[in-house]
Amino acid sequence: MQDGIREAKRALREQVRGELNQLGAAERAAASAQARARLTAQPLWQKAQRVLLFASLPEELDLWPLLTEALAAGKRVALPRFAAATGAYEACAIQDPERDLQAGHFGIREPKPDCARLPSNRLDLILVPGVAFNLQGRRLGRGKGYYDQLLKVLRGTTCGVAFDQQVVAEIPVESHDVRLDCVLTPTRWVEVKA
Repeated sequence: MQDGIREAKRALREQVRGELNQLGAAERAAASAQARARLTAQPLWQKAQRVLLFASLPEELDLWPLLTEALAAGKRVALPRFAAATGAYEACAIQDPERDLQAGHFGIREPKPDCARLPSNRLDLILVPGVAFNLQGRRLGRGKGYYDQLLKVLRGTTCGVAFDQQVVAEIPVESHDVRLDCVLTPTRWVEVKA
């Protein structure tokens, strides 16, 4: 059974990545801008005082400009940082993107070691990347389980962030997969019903 689920996940990753490869740079930039505007219009974003963002990879929807906007608005902003000692990610606060970030594990921008770790219950909104999502809050990650581990210890509203091409009808699910509270795309904001 597990092998079948893992194979279904692998096939879905391949399918969605193939669709994402069809998007040109201008289309990605426009879709990212549209998603950022949709997010900032949400009461959840407007009320959130503590937000976990992520450093977008080239194939992901780009929310990075919201980092400086959130800081300027007085929000407390955190990013995931890989802790080699535990082999897991933790949420760490940043105050100045120029000073506080470095290339971290997997070459992804993350907070430097001197950035303080936030307590797990101190986040209002947690923005989550992934390869695919469905509108029932299921997420397909990259396959290592790092985000699922992080989401199990964090408290706050979780929101999957994706291009419309990443939203699919079904996501193969294993016991460790965490359900999200909402999904953001350039054209949709969907709050998942429990």
